[in-house]
Amino acid sequence: MKRFFSYLRNHYSQLMKITLFVTSVVILVLIFPKEAKFKYEFSKGKPWMHEDLIAPFDFAILKSDAEVEAEKAEALKDLKPYFRLDENLTLKQREDLIAYFNSKWKTKYVDNERSDQKKAANLHAALSVFDTVMQTGVIEAHPAIEGKPDDYTINLIRYNVLKPTPLNKIFTIQRADQYISKKLPDYGNVDEPLLLNVLEQMLTQNVKYDATTTEKEQESLVSKISPSRGLVQTGERIISRGELVSGEKYQILESLRQDYEGRLGSSFKSVGIVAGQIILLAVSMASLFLFLMFFRKEVFAETKQIVLLLLLIQTMVFVTTLVVKFSPEYVFIIPVCLIPIIISVFNDSRLALFSHLITITITGFLVPNSYEYVFLQLFAGIVTILSTVKLEHRSQFFLTSLVIFITYSLIYTGMVLIKEGSLQDLNYTNYLLFGGSAFLTLFSYPLIFIFEKSFGMITNVTLLELSNTNNKLLRELALKAPGTFQHSMQMANLAEEAIYEIGGNPLLVRTGAMYHDIGKIDDPIYFVENQSTGVNPHDELTYEESAEIIVDHVLRGVERAKKYKLPEQIIDFIRTHHGTRKAEYFYKMAQKDNPEEDVDSSTYTYPGPAPFSKETAVLMMADTVEAASRSLKKPDEETIDKLVESVIDNQISSRQFDNADLTLRDIKKIKSIFKKKLMNIYHLRIEYPK
Repeated sequence: MKRFFSYLRNHYSQLMKITLFVTSVVILVLIFPKEAKFKYEFSKGKPWMHEDLIAPFDFAILKSDAEVEAEKAEALKDLKPYFRLDENLTLKQREDLIAYFNSKWKTKYVDNERSDQKKAANLHAALSVFDTVMQTGVIEAHPAIEGKPDDYTINLIRYNVLKPTPLNKIFTIQRADQYISKKLPDYGNVDEPLLLNVLEQMLTQNVKYDATTTEKEQESLVSKISPSRGLVQTGERIISRGELVSGEKYQILESLRQDYEGRLGSSFKSVGIVAGQIILLAVSMASLFLFLMFFRKEVFAETKQIVLLLLLIQTMVFVTTLVVKFSPEYVFIIPVCLIPIIISVFNDSRLALFSHLITITITGFLVPNSYEYVFLQLFAGIVTILSTVKLEHRSQFFLTSLVIFITYSLIYTGMVLIKEGSLQDLNYTNYLLFGGSAFLTLFSYPLIFIFEKSFGMITNVTLLELSNTNNKLLRELALKAPGTFQHSMQMANLAEEAIYEIGGNPLLVRTGAMYHDIGKIDDPIYFVENQSTGVNPHDELTYEESAEIIVDHVLRGVERAKKYKLPEQIIDFIRTHHGTRKAEYFYKMAQKDNPEEDVDSSTYTYPGPAPFSKETAVLMMADTVEAASRSLKKPDEETIDKLVESVIDNQISSRQFDNADLTLRDIKKIKSIFKKKLMNIYHLRIEYPK
């Protein structure tokens, strides 16, 4: 048991990563639908590549979507829309008319010059005309009758009685106004202007479109349409090897596929389906695991990067499952290319491509026409990765989105041409879906920002923003400690050139160099590069006090960086640029002036840690070399050569690079680059052999 726990302790990291991948397989299996899949892959316009297919059972030949839609259109062609006369509205308007008439009559005949008999005659005339018009009905304007001729018949429901009625037998608002104007003079001695005003105000459209009844009738007619148009019997040959999958054959094969999967889904034990999914998903995840372990060791070493990678794949599979389950026709709107964009930004194009392959391979099991889907997404992903190889500006996201849309559209058009030989069957809705998918990839920018903050990672876009010398913190450094700022710029050039040569992230090391000495902002005068007046405040301090100020600039730099919310990757450069060395000048002077005392070295020692990456190690070298080169009285090839060699060898001897992934060959290259750059800085010519 002790040996077992010892093994767990020693291999905790590897076991943790294996657990992550196993958990990922379990999650994907839970996401996957528990349905069997048709074992043959086929595509319209291509030869049947499998053995001769014999019908395993009787099945109906399903009609194509186009056939079903044509039959629906034919069935609904003669369907007349339903309208209903609103009796309650008619009664309400009649009551309102009486009240409105009384109000108008009282206003106009305030002195009661007219008798009640005259008033009653006018009201009778108004109600008679109103009742005639409203009982006949005033139809509302509706798209169902727009542009129809006067003799077009609708189904009119009046007092729950259905009667087919031509449009010319029902009033419109215009015809009702004409009828009123023509009818009022027939009533003899009435106040026509008053009655015309009252009737026009109270007239309303009381024949309304009855959507519920119309839709029920449509559903009834559509339900009578048979989804099939024939039968294939058991043992009948469906298609032979090499035979072209024509439109008719494709429909028969598609009918067999749906019937086959339906039968398997209901009769097969789900255990077998789950077992197959476990095997396929385990192989997929194992491939990704091995790729990271052998070819992307730096990613494999970072658990958070593995979590991000698996999370992206699982999310895309989950979204695809939902879309396929509820609306498979919208599968092309899924922004699959988000994965290669995000991964290429955080890592590199090879990992992005491999992850994209794993994702579309897994989702290919879910979608219809999986070969076409995988082909389409594969090349869209490749183009996406190529367009984001050097992602340095936000505008590139828009260019990538446009490229994705063009790629989708071209490949889809080509597939239609291969199948049909013409563009007549193009589904223009797919182009809208491609546009939607391309638009959704623009969300990669905010997602990248979220992942940066959530997983503590950093991208080149962020590094470019941070390395801008107009950044608030760098402007403060330039104003308060101009000498330190110039030193940072100079060493940034040295470190960037060196890291580019040995392999690393040049932009990261440049940004780290810009910020490595921000701790000097508080007391810039105590650092020699900022002393321009000839006054050195260290002359008034003890060696211990001076060393404390010098050493503390590292801790103050870390505090300031956290205050300004700089990424941890940049703060690492501040922590490590002096490693665990000492403030040598003050330490040596303290020993010299106090030979009989045991000088406490901890006061003079930087807190560290030592560099632990290529970038932080190169920065330490560049920092010390650049600072030391300023003390050269006669910089020439020999003195620069000795300076670089002694400085870096001293750092090696003090074991500052034990944790950094550097080889002796890397260090040799770094020395060579530093020498050349310093000679260029001091305008020295290379000494040629005699």
